[in-house]
Amino acid sequence: MIELGKFNTLFSNRITENGMYLRDEDDNEVLLPNKYVPEDMLIDDEIEVFVYNDSQDRPVATTRKPRLMLNEFGYLKVVEVNAIGAFLDWGLEKDILVPFREQKMDMIVGRYYLVYIYVDDKTDRLVGTAKVRRYFETENISVKEGEEVDLLICEMSDLGVNVVINNTHSGLIFKNLIHKPLIPGQRMKGYIKTIRPDNKIDVVLEKQGYQNIIEPNSKKILEQLQLNNGFLQLNDKSDPAEISERLHMSKKTFKKAIGALYKQRLIKLENGGVRLVE
Repeated sequence: MIELGKFNTLFSNRITENGMYLRDEDDNEVLLPNKYVPEDMLIDDEIEVFVYNDSQDRPVATTRKPRLMLNEFGYLKVVEVNAIGAFLDWGLEKDILVPFREQKMDMIVGRYYLVYIYVDDKTDRLVGTAKVRRYFETENISVKEGEEVDLLICEMSDLGVNVVINNTHSGLIFKNLIHKPLIPGQRMKGYIKTIRPDNKIDVVLEKQGYQNIIEPNSKKILEQLQLNNGFLQLNDKSDPAEISERLHMSKKTFKKAIGALYKQRLIKLENGGVRLVE
């Protein structure tokens, strides 16, 4: 079966003036336009292609990789708005449509929006939606506390930053646990901090546990000391905002880190800061 919105491994079947028709094991066909047909391709050669709808809503294959595939969340840029909706650039020749009914607010050309790609049951077309919440899995939680996960950074809220976890669940990084700039659309690793009784998920950017938190931050402090001639004008009485701005860590983490360095006799504490032991 040829799957719309995904990469398919198919076989070259026949050549036409428009391109190469590819087939699956059940002899279903899809056209790979001439511009994407490899010069050395022969009949029955295997090729991996992405299948989507062309401008006339017919399935068509491409060797290009889209920015998002079926059932994926991500940020895409609006390139056109017309009478039927907004068209977003997803890296293919034909932009992906987000109909007006699937917009939370009127989309504006040039701006990026969080969308989810799905197949419209009525038209069998790939479309996008900005009403993403209904596509999060909230019943069967597939992660556990302490697990490393893939994060997609989303919008700010009053509590912190919303994220998509493993392209499946919604999560939150609380404001007081954010110590570096986060940009919507950014992808990074994170860790599951808490799964609450209502299945809401709290996320952190650093692995939990004393050793896992202290060691990398101790290293960061040592690096800053070396860059500043062995002295860092920060201590346990410094303003938390200043520590966060200069080191991208909380004051609590900073205090634990310098405590660990002090016990290892790598630094000494002085008035107004810490000094590297020579």
